[in-house]
Amino acid sequence: MQAPLAITLGDPAGVGPEIILKAWRSLRNTGPTFVVVGDHAVLSAFGDVPIATVNSPEQAQEIFAGALPLIHIPLDASTQVGHPSPAAVGAVIQWIRRATELALAGKVSGIVTAPIAKAPLYAAGFQFPGHTEFLGDLTRQAPYEGARGPIMMLTAADLRTTLVTVHEPIAKVSAHLTRGAVVRAALVTAEALQRDFGIAAPRLAVAGVNPHAGEQGSIGLEERDIIAPAVAELRAMGLNVTGPHPADSLFPHEMRVRYDAAICMYHDQALIPVKMLDFWGGVNITLGLPIVRTSPDHGTAFDIAGKGLARPDSLIAAIHAAWAIAGHRAS
Repeated sequence: MQAPLAITLGDPAGVGPEIILKAWRSLRNTGPTFVVVGDHAVLSAFGDVPIATVNSPEQAQEIFAGALPLIHIPLDASTQVGHPSPAAVGAVIQWIRRATELALAGKVSGIVTAPIAKAPLYAAGFQFPGHTEFLGDLTRQAPYEGARGPIMMLTAADLRTTLVTVHEPIAKVSAHLTRGAVVRAALVTAEALQRDFGIAAPRLAVAGVNPHAGEQGSIGLEERDIIAPAVAELRAMGLNVTGPHPADSLFPHEMRVRYDAAICMYHDQALIPVKMLDFWGGVNITLGLPIVRTSPDHGTAFDIAGKGLARPDSLIAAIHAAWAIAGHRAS
């Protein structure tokens, strides 16, 4: 039997606790099974759901239908719903660390991370741009065969996109685009499509960064000098890669059927088409790690936290995605 997933509570002032409770209500009788890593008082304040504190993830299988399993790591400061605070950062980081340790030890089959807010983390001295990079650092010493991530993938409906640059200001994207970065993102993506999605011969489409993919150098040189040479290098490795493609024509259905993942150069180039296809059901997946990690493709939504309005669709999709990826890896 597949081990349960671990779900981290996310920012306690955001919608994470609320959508976790809603996800449990939806999945309690069908699964996948999961255990939450977080604080009992925070969870219980968001709804009338039976919560059972457990010592190990193995106990989650037995009680999941009747109660939400929780590995209790207490919040070390009080928080107010809808109001992020750096005082909660210590616990937020501890929840992520514990879930990662469980995954590395094989106690859980993967982790799903509820949303965190970056500003309080930065204010408290957090040294990583976000979840993705932090998980990359936490798992850096663990053995892993193949091209190493972390690389961010976003999925919705029949679209998968991965990013060469992630949280870079648009004015700095070009400075961070290198031939090596494009090659690495594509290699990690291709291997993940095989290992995590069961696609034997992945097809990759690489986007340009400029309008019309640079128009042969007349509207920017990145395609000519960086992206096209990277595509040629990948083809020489035997990968099925096309591009650079104009990004404005890469995402209609007629194009999506021609590739298994699109390699995108910057954040919004990858996220806008995903959210247009399925705003509520998008999933963030971290590729190239020795553990399985997914998350909902939305933020903490402090403006609606605690009001009962948050939808669990994306979290439920992330849970199913992590479960499926863990199954592919196991087989």
